Amino acid sequence: MKGAAVARLQLAIHVTDLESAVERYARILGVEPHKRRPGYANFAVEDTPLKLVLFEGGEPATINHLGVEVDSPEEVVAATRRLGDAGLEPRVEEGSLCCHALQDKVWTTAPDGVPWEVYTILDDAPPEDEAGGELAVVGAASGACCAGGAADCC
Repeated sequence: MKGAAVARLQLAIHVTDLESAVERYARILGVEPHKRRPGYANFAVEDTPLKLVLFEGGEPATINHLGVEVDSPEEVVAATRRLGDAGLEPRVEEGSLCCHALQDKVWTTAPDGVPWEVYTILDDAPPEDEAGGELAVVGAASGACCAGGAADCC
């Protein structure tokens, strides 16, 4: 990793009431959301590096996906090699517009099917998102965003 940046674990969960969940998690984590969009919020926690992502809808209190945010595209490439060498069938998405950010990422799954990603954010507020336009995955190998098809992701 370059600079003083630290990789952080990502936990993305479904919630029934986003406003209530945001208020509660802000109190639990002691920080305000990093990003808010309709049906979506994320908290980028620096002390105990964590990104908590909330998706309104889906089955309440279930995991959407897990991930590790890294500092650079080179680290995503290294993770892709490591996952491939381990026989974990990595699925690469480069330049995908997902979760209200432009990202490079690689996906694999845990033995029980929980989707895992290693990703880097290339642009945290792409112009399409700030304009309030619909987000679409661009350049994604699967044509789907977040967890390889979670329709309510973005």
